[in-house]
Amino acid sequence: MSSALREPGLADAPRRTRRGWLWELIKERPSAAVGAGMLSAFVIIALLAPWLEPYGTREQVGPVFGAPSPQHWLGLDDGGIDMVSLLIEGTRISLAVGFAAAMVAAFIGGTVGILAGYFGGNTDMVLMRITDYFLVIPDVPLMIVVAAIWGPSLFHIIIVIGILLWTGTARIVRAQVKSVRERTYVKRSRSLGAGHRRMIFQHVLPQVAPLLIANIVLTIAVAIFDETALAFLGLGDPTNTSWGTIIEHAFLRTAVSRGAWWAIVPPGVCVALVIMACYLLGQAIEDALNPRLKVSYLSVKGFRLRPLVGKGADEL
Repeated sequence: MSSALREPGLADAPRRTRRGWLWELIKERPSAAVGAGMLSAFVIIALLAPWLEPYGTREQVGPVFGAPSPQHWLGLDDGGIDMVSLLIEGTRISLAVGFAAAMVAAFIGGTVGILAGYFGGNTDMVLMRITDYFLVIPDVPLMIVVAAIWGPSLFHIIIVIGILLWTGTARIVRAQVKSVRERTYVKRSRSLGAGHRRMIFQHVLPQVAPLLIANIVLTIAVAIFDETALAFLGLGDPTNTSWGTIIEHAFLRTAVSRGAWWAIVPPGVCVALVIMACYLLGQAIEDALNPRLKVSYLSVKGFRLRPLVGKGADEL
């Protein structure tokens, strides 16, 4: 068929879809736009933290638990430090922990899931039994024990959270890999003599990448929540300011009894907003990169009764 007989834009449609999938996703799903916008705003604040902080995070600029004012929009904490500056600094630390721990969890979980699903047999049994053991262990108590033994360090917190959040990713990736390895083109490549490395990196990994990307975004929210919980319990790094340490200091230094809500509510709201943004964006990415998952969602707009045989739609 000559190019003159082709429908306009038909040949360019797949290319636009591949290159602009994120933009298409944002246009099609408002929840994705909201999640991406919120998460991008926090990331920009974290990157520009040194230039956005109006005061130093160790500089007393007013009275203890000073109320919000035009000079200090969110008031002061127990040391007379500006809360806006503390929140901006906490954004940088909390997001760094969240992204780093999510990458550790994705690496461990993705590796375990791919190996277990691809090789199967004894490899699958051993790796899944290890995953089950980690899965039944309560996360927060184990994090408390390990963090207390290793000591309060940002690196230790990232490693502790990362090695405890990989189990869900491993199980999801394993199930997807077991499905991918049974497909016709994978079996054909195996029959032609393709090695395990080539099979995994060229055929298996591209198919499970959507699940890994979506799980990384969702794991960021869990990692930030866990870091906040550890810091609130006094197991965070005392040399760094995160949202969890801000809440911890406010509770330890009687902010509640003094009615200084501005020392507790803003960091809690920040944690909630980041978790919500990661959830909205992660679910949208999972749907966009893995279209088969869309069949599991029941759309209110798309659900309607079909007319009975022999009757018109207006008679229903």
